Amino acid sequence: MRQRQNPPIRDLRIHRRRAHPSPDVPARAAAVRRGTTVASLVDQRLAGLSVAVRLWDGTMAYAPRDAVATVVVRDPRAIAHVLHEPTELGLARAWVSGALDVDGDLEQVLGLRGHIRDVQLAALDRACLAAWGLRHAGPRALMRPPIPSTEARPSGARHSLARDRAAIHHHYDVSNRFYEVLLGPSMSYSCAHFESPADSLEVAQERKFELICQKLRLQPGERLLDVGCGWGSLVVHAAARHGARAVGVTLSTEQAELARERVRAAGVSDRVEIRLADYREITDGPYDKVASVGMYEHVGIGQLEAYACRIWSLLRPGGLFLNDGVARLNSQTPVRATFIRRYVFPDGELPHLSELIGALEEAEFEVHDVESLREHYEQTCRRWYANLVTHSDEAYAEIGPERLRTWQLYLLGSAVAFADGDITNHHVVARRPAEAKTELAARTTGRPRRLDDGCPRRGRSSSPARGR
Repeated sequence: MRQRQNPPIRDLRIHRRRAHPSPDVPARAAAVRRGTTVASLVDQRLAGLSVAVRLWDGTMAYAPRDAVATVVVRDPRAIAHVLHEPTELGLARAWVSGALDVDGDLEQVLGLRGHIRDVQLAALDRACLAAWGLRHAGPRALMRPPIPSTEARPSGARHSLARDRAAIHHHYDVSNRFYEVLLGPSMSYSCAHFESPADSLEVAQERKFELICQKLRLQPGERLLDVGCGWGSLVVHAAARHGARAVGVTLSTEQAELARERVRAAGVSDRVEIRLADYREITDGPYDKVASVGMYEHVGIGQLEAYACRIWSLLRPGGLFLNDGVARLNSQTPVRATFIRRYVFPDGELPHLSELIGALEEAEFEVHDVESLREHYEQTCRRWYANLVTHSDEAYAEIGPERLRTWQLYLLGSAVAFADGDITNHHVVARRPAEAKTELAARTTGRPRRLDDGCPRRGRSSSPARGR
């Protein structure tokens, strides 16, 4: 059967006699009476943006002369995704499934996200889009499309041990070989430290490990706890270069297995132990130093105070704690399901720096030092993205098309967000006071600290989220 050739979208008008009733688009009749065109809808939403839009049949829905890239609707199911979920999540599903794509410079498109971040389709817009889709793509444009198989749908109590394990499994237990391709020999999944753009990723990551050990003033024989140790790179460095006795904990089975192999290969098995455990399950303190690198983003803003209290209880008096993590800078905490939360970090949250410091102070830590590494993380993400592009065939074989598209968007989008100052990365160094001042110390003495013990308030609100 010959496929009908659709006329250019700018010539289309939706007439009442062509409308098809649908419970999802109650405002369609109003759109029909006004003769709304899809072209005008696109113009309103994309006016002033230098991005073209091309449909699956080659029709240009929007074609500014200065277009730097073209958003391609490869399949009518992209329309269906947006109609059924007219938010960022609908666009994310369309992207991950391959129904939505970009020809040209993806970074240029991501750089325009601030102009369209808050745009949502009103009922009238959805009516217009649904009527046009039904006419020119058939039921595929209206039927609820399959949700990509890699979308995370967490269940159970938020930030319970079981749910957090499932969230970690979603992101990390996909393929150690994939992470070797992505991260390179350092196997470090956190912000590197560059002295020069000419630095290799491996050199910059090794510099980061040394910087952390120096900030912790790590001495031979001291006990170091690495919370969220990944593939063991920091604890291996601390033991081999500084003579520390280190314990690394992770919730990822695949991380723990490879970390133990790397510990043995480095010849530091007598000084390093890798545990498959949650930091809340560690009971063998005190430790002289504690590091948490790229982990607290999984804790949850509402749990920051409990997190700080738990770290406090695991440190000896006078011990140092370094928290290395991403924070919001000029962006707000999302209230809806997002691409990151459903496809990258289930239940992940980025606090503002003030929220972390507030939680540390509630636990009676003394904050010693704060350093921003925003520019370093932009470069780190770009190096990871370059690795992904270079080894895309192998990555595809390891994780499949949906996850590969997820990682492409995630890494490049993160690089742009760091460059634009939407997010940042901080080293925060804090010290547990050498002398006990409060009932917190009395409760901790002689037994492991329990999360339900609470923290001293010192006259402040019980909420740790006092930032923006």
